[in-house]
Amino acid sequence: MSETVLSLRGIVRTFRQGRALLQVLKGAELDLHAGEMVALVGPSGAGKSTLLHIAGLLEAADAGEIEIMGKPGMRLNDEARTRIRCEALGFVYQYHHLLPEFSALENIMIPQIIAALDRKEAEKRARELLACMGLTERADHRPARLSGGEQQRVAIARALANAPRLILADEPTGNLDPATASEVFDLLVGLARGAGLAALVATHNPDIAARMDRIVRLKDGLLVPG
Repeated sequence: MSETVLSLRGIVRTFRQGRALLQVLKGAELDLHAGEMVALVGPSGAGKSTLLHIAGLLEAADAGEIEIMGKPGMRLNDEARTRIRCEALGFVYQYHHLLPEFSALENIMIPQIIAALDRKEAEKRARELLACMGLTERADHRPARLSGGEQQRVAIARALANAPRLILADEPTGNLDPATASEVFDLLVGLARGAGLAALVATHNPDIAARMDRIVRLKDGLLVPG
């Protein structure tokens, strides 16, 4: 059995809507192993984004246990959680969230510089990733000059910049046309598998979900086999 990269146990999350309480997650559990790509599916509003935010230590669960690379995420202080996010996690969103005032190259360099990598090394790594994405000629372009598919490729490269062990992706192709979505997803899969990463990918696209190693469905606040 390969190494367990992410472990979720009994994850509970409740939101208040006016006077009512809405329990979105009711004890969700998942183990994700190195080299494994898992599709997270479920209807809109089921809590997929919430689960990804909790798994990525961006949002606190009300109850449960989270382990990332064997480290207990729920009991870490803010500095330690930030370090794990920086060193072990890569995030890809439906809307790329690139910084508009920076070039494609700089957007990929920024997380590396934050992680204290030498600027020259960060630039070298960023250029290598852009080449993998077929965007060598777009290195100096700001996001506004890139197509939607190109922007999402830059976002994927940025997520991979610090050589994470786990990719968390929230509808990474949901804002793209079918042909571009398939192309972008192929790049994500190729790079993730080539590096032996674990990936948890929320998607409404059944074709994309079917191409992953397994599917888990968020249903009534629990994760069940898809």
